[in-house]
Amino acid sequence: MAGTHWPARRRLKPGDGRALQRFRWWQLPLRSLFWLRPTGGGPRGAAYAVDVRHWAQLDDAKVRAHLFVNGRHAAESKLPAAFPVEGGTVEVAMSAYGIKRCHYVPAAGPARRLAPDPASAEGRRARLEAAHPGLSRGIGAASVLMLVVGLGLNLLQLAEPISQIPPIAERVGTFTSPVRLPLWLNIALAAGAALASMERALRLRYTPLLDLAGN
Repeated sequence: MAGTHWPARRRLKPGDGRALQRFRWWQLPLRSLFWLRPTGGGPRGAAYAVDVRHWAQLDDAKVRAHLFVNGRHAAESKLPAAFPVEGGTVEVAMSAYGIKRCHYVPAAGPARRLAPDPASAEGRRARLEAAHPGLSRGIGAASVLMLVVGLGLNLLQLAEPISQIPPIAERVGTFTSPVRLPLWLNIALAAGAALASMERALRLRYTPLLDLAGN
């Protein structure tokens, strides 16, 4: 693990050897679990699992990723994390709405995403995509539309009070927003943007738009 991974190396801590717990249904909103199993295109000697418990965000603690090798806890790291594994590195990063990257990066060749555990929220979303691709595309398109519309309307409304700050008004003048939405609609748009952001995160389709929508 070299180059751009050197800061992540400092965050690595050895594991304690405990066994990997099975994913439970009640952990759906607060846990992510991904697998890298022995294949011809990746590590051949071991099965790796990356376990991330989101609930650390609830008390402002640092979220950590845990690496399990053949079912045993081998290492942990604050995020973003880079775990050295056979033939390459497993990179893990998180946004405000979920996992934004969980990829195996080999020493040579393209990176590939780890497979979500079937019981996890990411795994259930992947099954929906596989079983009903048309419905999945529709949900994805609706999520993007909700993000763009919600963010655009919020920016229009925010531009007016910002433009009235004296130094800004003196330089560029003031702006009157053509859009004035009632409070209930603003709340609905914010909730819709949050749901859309979570849907994007479940598919690891991260874009900076998700962070903007969450602010």
